[in-house]
This record gives sequence, structure tokens and C-alpha cells, in this order.
Amino acid sequence: MPTDIDSPLARRAVAFAFLVFIFGLTFWVLSPFLAALAWAGILAYATWPLYQRLSRRLAGRDTLCALLMTIAVVTMLLLPMIWVTSMLAGDVSAASAQLRLVATEGLPPLPPGVRSWPGGDWLAAQYARIQADPAWVRAQIDALGLTDAQRLKAVAGGVGRNVAKFALAVFALFFLFRHGASLLSQVRRVATRWLGGAARGYIHAVGVTVRAVVFGIVLTALAQGALAALGYWVAGVAAPVLWGVITALVALIPFVGPVVWIGLSLSLLAQGESQAALGLFLWGALVVSWVDNLIRPLVISGPTRIPFLLVFLGVLGGLQAFGLIGLFLGPALLAISVAIWREWLVRVESSV
Repeated sequence: MPTDIDSPLARRAVAFAFLVFIFGLTFWVLSPFLAALAWAGILAYATWPLYQRLSRRLAGRDTLCALLMTIAVVTMLLLPMIWVTSMLAGDVSAASAQLRLVATEGLPPLPPGVRSWPGGDWLAAQYARIQADPAWVRAQIDALGLTDAQRLKAVAGGVGRNVAKFALAVFALFFLFRHGASLLSQVRRVATRWLGGAARGYIHAVGVTVRAVVFGIVLTALAQGALAALGYWVAGVAAPVLWGVITALVALIPFVGPVVWIGLSLSLLAQGESQAALGLFLWGALVVSWVDNLIRPLVISGPTRIPFLLVFLGVLGGLQAFGLIGLFLGPALLAISVAIWREWLVRVESSV
């Protein structure tokens, strides 16, 4: 007579507990490296069409093809980073010296032209109130560490502090190029086994969304930062590379980038540089924002067939929940949710 442990329900419960235990420990072991592995997967997927073209030309030389693609991706990432970091170091030093001067001598006098602005008297009164309390200004600057040039350089050199993670991502990237097709095939088979034919649609939605985020958010933010830095340099803004990097980082959140160049335009206007302020404002409105307001929604919403609002919320929620990797994870999760919702709608319509 079978015991309770021999019943099908008990065996399934034991098997499920065993799987949870094994996969839980596996996740725990890999958890320190998940961010690096995720970045490697994103880079591999974004550059996969280039790998396929190279693979066709080097038929039968998969290892060489993977090595060449890894070197190309690393070079494409490192060279701009090294150049920007070297330029940024000088700008950071200059900005830090200026902040130290402010912390020591207090805020400079407000240009008289500000009072002619709409609400200029109120702005001047608020500025005068802050200017009259240099201890408070010093405390705010010291709290942020903005007078410590070494600390600012360390922040700007974040890539250097994460060399180990970057090396691991590069190492994983090589193997993803080398075995990516086989790994993707295995994932598709397992997902189809558990989720049925709808799994292919979910995987496709994730892939399209990740690629759209790479080109629609990351690359457009970099383009905005580069164009903005050019405008800052022409307008005579101090530390244009530093402000360009800040613009690129802020522009990762759609429609927030204008805050930087509008603020700098107002700063130039307050200093009496009306022509430079007007030129920078027009450059930002007609060139920099054109990338953000037109190209980004087309690149994202077009291939994904997901409302841009959901992608926007996915970016914000992903950054809040998962950090920088959430920039991709948030929209991808929403893409799966939208795919499931549309599948349910099709089933409901077909059953009516």
C-alpha cells in the first residue's frame, strides 16, 4: 500500500521544493555578478546583427568571430570613455576650484539685468537672502562634497572603480557571442515547454524592447549630450564637457534634458551674455530637443508597438527599482505584460 510520500501530489511537492532550493542557491551564488552578466547580455543582443554578418564572412571560425566582435565592442566603449574622462578631469578641476571660491568668499553679486526679467525682483530678493548667509551656502556645498576635486574625479572616473565588473562583462560577452545562438535556442525550448507557443512572442517582445531602449534612450541621450556640449562650448559656458555629460545623464529620462540647457541659458542671460544665451536656447530647442521629442518616441514606440507612455514609466520605475540596469529591465517587463494582455484580448475576442 503506497505511503503518503509515494502519492503524486507529494512527489510533485518534493520536486518543487528541491527545484526552489537548487535554483535559489544558484541565484545566490550568481547574485554578485548578475549586473555584469546583464550588461553583457544587453551588449551582445544590441550588436548581434553585426556579429551575424561577421559570422557569415568568417564561416566556421566562430571563436575568432566572437573574439573580434568582443574587441570591437570594448574598443567602441573604451575609447570614447577614455577621451570623455580625460576632458572631464580638467572641467571637474575648474568647477571644483570655482565652488571652493564660492564657499570661501560667498556668492557673487547678481547681475543687474536680472531685475528686468518677469519676476526678477522676487528672484533678486531670494538670491540676496541666500547671499546674506554664506555659512549656509558653505554647508550645502560641503555636504555634497563639491569642493573636493579628488572626490569629484572619483565620481567622474566610475568606470575605473568598476574595472573588475567591466572585465567580467567583457569576459561574459565573448562567451555570449560564441554560444549565444545555442543559449537562445535552449531558452526558447524551455520557455515553450512551460508557457506554450506564447513564449516566442514574449521573448520577441523582450528582445525588441531592449534593442529599442538601447537605440531610443541610451544612444539618443549620448547624442543629446554631445550636441549640447558643442552648444555649450560655442556659447562660452565654463566646463562644456562636464555639462555635456550631465546633460546626457539627465537625458536618460525622457523630456528632462532641457532642464540643463535652459538653466545654462538663463545663467548666461543673467551674466549679460544675451546673444550667447539666445543662441544656446535656440540650439537646445531646435537641435538638442529635436532628438528627444521626435527621434526617441519614433525609435521606441515604432518597433515595440508599445505606447511611449508605458516605456517612459518603465524607464522611471526600472531606475527606481533596479538601478541603472532597470533602464532596460523596466521597459522589458512592461513589454511582456503588454504581450500577455494582447494575447488575452485575442483569446477573449476569439471566444465571443
